[in-house]
Amino acid sequence: MNDYYQLTKPRITWLILMSTAIGFFFGVRHFNTTTGQAFQWLVLLHTIVGTGLIASGTAALNQWWEREADAKMRRTQMRPIPSGKITPRNALLFGMTLAIAGFVELWLGANLLTALLGLFTLASYLFLYTPMKQRTHHATTVGAIPGAMPPLIGYAAAAGTLNYEAWALYLILFLWQFPHFYAIAWMYREDYARAGMRMLPVVAPDGESTSRQILLYALALVPISLLPKLVAMAGNVYAIGALLLGGAFLWAAWKVGQNRTIPQARRVLLTSVIYLPLLYGLLVVG
Repeated sequence: MNDYYQLTKPRITWLILMSTAIGFFFGVRHFNTTTGQAFQWLVLLHTIVGTGLIASGTAALNQWWEREADAKMRRTQMRPIPSGKITPRNALLFGMTLAIAGFVELWLGANLLTALLGLFTLASYLFLYTPMKQRTHHATTVGAIPGAMPPLIGYAAAAGTLNYEAWALYLILFLWQFPHFYAIAWMYREDYARAGMRMLPVVAPDGESTSRQILLYALALVPISLLPKLVAMAGNVYAIGALLLGGAFLWAAWKVGQNRTIPQARRVLLTSVIYLPLLYGLLVVG
């Protein structure tokens, strides 16, 4: 069972559910304000379960799709499929079952809009982003589109619609992904090259382009992270905290440009992992 559990990429799924919950939190506020009705919190349970299922199914199907590439990379060669612990057929059936169950759960437990957003996330991740990694480094940009969907899924589940609040959350997560994933790509560029994945550090191995992209997106994230304050989703506590967090993120991004090494890229990755939950926490309390 642990091998099947690893197919779901639980650490990534946790980040997805955290972002979904933030979207749901603000969707509830919109629902209560516009309808004057008490929200049924059972919908939250269905949303978390459904999103977890469809995200886990997507992760399993992604590993099924990339099983040959995973076998060539040191970082992934011990995953359940390339290591032979789970057959490709069983992984495919497992992923499809989870994804279908997640779609049905979101549809019946929340609403059709939420389920369709989940389906779009799965389809764009698997059928656009995944194959593009073998062709162009622009796959990272395409992958950021489904990667930023969880807040929209949570918001739609609670409010039954999407508005500027939901899209503000989407933009924050969209931009956050670039420093995060470019740092990972730099750390494992040799592995990606071995697997034939044309990540930016693979096609531009000097790291200059990668470090520049990390810095530019970290810089863009600072004003975008203030959108919740501008649209009255959060107050001054959030705004001050967002600026401080953005400054720390920007400093880590600048340092990797000055010293393009794996330890510096790892600091960017660590900073990104700390940044997101702290920013979400400020959104809730600020």
